[in-house]
Amino acid sequence: MRHMLIKGLVATAVVAALAGCNNSDDDKVPTTCAEAGSACTTFTVLHTNDNHGRFWENSDGEYGMAARKTLIDGIRAEVSKNGGQTLLLSGGDINTGVPESDLQDAIPDFTGMNKIGYDAMAVGNHEFDNPLSVVDMQRRLAEFPMLAANIYRRDVDGNPGERYFDAYKVFDVNGLKVAVIGLTTEDTAKIGNPEFISGLKFTDPKTEVAKVIKEIKDAKAADIIFATTHMGHYADGHNGSNAPGDVAMARALKEGDLQVVIGGHSQNPVCMEPGTDNKAYADFKPGDECAPDKQNGTWIMQAHEWGKYVGRADFEYFNGELHLASYKLVPVNMRKLDDAGKKTADLAGTKIEPDAELKELLSYYQEKGQAKLDEVIATTDALLDGERANVRNKQTNLGRMLAMAQSDKVKADFGVMNSGGVRASIQPGNITYRDVLTVQPFGNMVTLNEMTGTEVAAYLGAVASLQIGSGGYAQITGVKMTIDCTAKTANISVINGENFSPTGTYKFTVPSFNAAGGDGYPKLESPIQTGFVDADLLYSFLKEKQAIKAADYSPIGDIVYENSNSVEGCQL
Repeated sequence: MRHMLIKGLVATAVVAALAGCNNSDDDKVPTTCAEAGSACTTFTVLHTNDNHGRFWENSDGEYGMAARKTLIDGIRAEVSKNGGQTLLLSGGDINTGVPESDLQDAIPDFTGMNKIGYDAMAVGNHEFDNPLSVVDMQRRLAEFPMLAANIYRRDVDGNPGERYFDAYKVFDVNGLKVAVIGLTTEDTAKIGNPEFISGLKFTDPKTEVAKVIKEIKDAKAADIIFATTHMGHYADGHNGSNAPGDVAMARALKEGDLQVVIGGHSQNPVCMEPGTDNKAYADFKPGDECAPDKQNGTWIMQAHEWGKYVGRADFEYFNGELHLASYKLVPVNMRKLDDAGKKTADLAGTKIEPDAELKELLSYYQEKGQAKLDEVIATTDALLDGERANVRNKQTNLGRMLAMAQSDKVKADFGVMNSGGVRASIQPGNITYRDVLTVQPFGNMVTLNEMTGTEVAAYLGAVASLQIGSGGYAQITGVKMTIDCTAKTANISVINGENFSPTGTYKFTVPSFNAAGGDGYPKLESPIQTGFVDADLLYSFLKEKQAIKAADYSPIGDIVYENSNSVEGCQL
């Protein structure tokens, strides 16, 4: 891929040379950095995204902020030696993912980012999994700006008032003025916790970026304009039920207005398959070469997730134009994968020794509360499946167990659990408090709701017909029904073991996040806050059961989907 990328740059240079072939040698327009000499400015952009609490390495010694610092320090030294300078950006979502971080409000992660020396980050949707008081604490802690041009405080009429974060920051990078604009997915209004974001307005990033670019140009504040975003990359702009992402934004702008997008949110390595006009992803594995996307003159880059890789983009600037000299995703102690996609014992790159000082600092946070997290509270005889690719596409034993645990606790007739609130599987064997917090890290309250049968049918018709593959896909227990995906209606036959009655009264549970309208669920007017936090309830449920038989929670075919391309959910 790298050879194809460089070949493309050479081809561009040849065209430029031909265009100026009638000029004298004195007037010759340089077509390479070498020809431009001192008029060529070189710099390097490094980037990560979707950290999700992974400040510490995993059990295989992969990633971790201490090793990331060693790698970045080494690249900075190399670039500086060659006369360049570096800029380090994050595509957001520092919060939510592992208990050690979640229990400490991502303080270890922001502390690690300070020590590594990040220059700026996009605000991610998971930054709003906590109250705004926590967001403000993190902003004070961060020694770099958190950027989001499209997040506003609501005024008294509910309209956008002043911006909650800075829209952009201009950096002096080796003599160039580089503006970096921050943008956050508009879906945050849907997938962020409504209890925490009701005072904020998330506007269309495409509109905001054009507005900010004009502001920067009018002020002649920068030579080149980048964006660090948390919007998602979707090949060829096919975003499905997600809000439009980086590709749609780049295509909506005037060509050349935005040079580079450093992204996040979709958590995929943006490495495009050669020969597909950037319409398809390459089958990227650790250690492979990577060709970033390019849309409407804008380079788009994303480095997968969790700090598994540091993206490295080496740029050259001459003749008033930006050129991408090379690009790679540098693995941070990632293992190679075999042909079946299984990890091997071999590293995909050079072994990176963790920075000793940062590892010692982070070890304090890692060790804090370990005794509580490692408490064994139950066992399971088989896998409880919370794998993202499964739980968002079909009913699973873990998804159903969570819905059942919540509804049983408050003696409801049925339970609804959004699959986006199921963040991991539980492996066979011992179950610890750590497992509980990893599966349910958000701290949502369980709500109890009461409706007539007719109202329940309308509610479940809306909820159960949400797009398969999204976080809104519902795990449901206690109901037997047929869902018409086209009409978005529910034909219910049984609730809680009894024949369904449109005039009957039924109680059900749903997380507070969804009761408030999260994930596109119908907003419930007066849900009863039970006082039970989802993770605490799961902890109590497992501790009471002690021995879990996974088969007791296996899907039993109670939900049938019609007018769908899938038997597991609504996919039109």
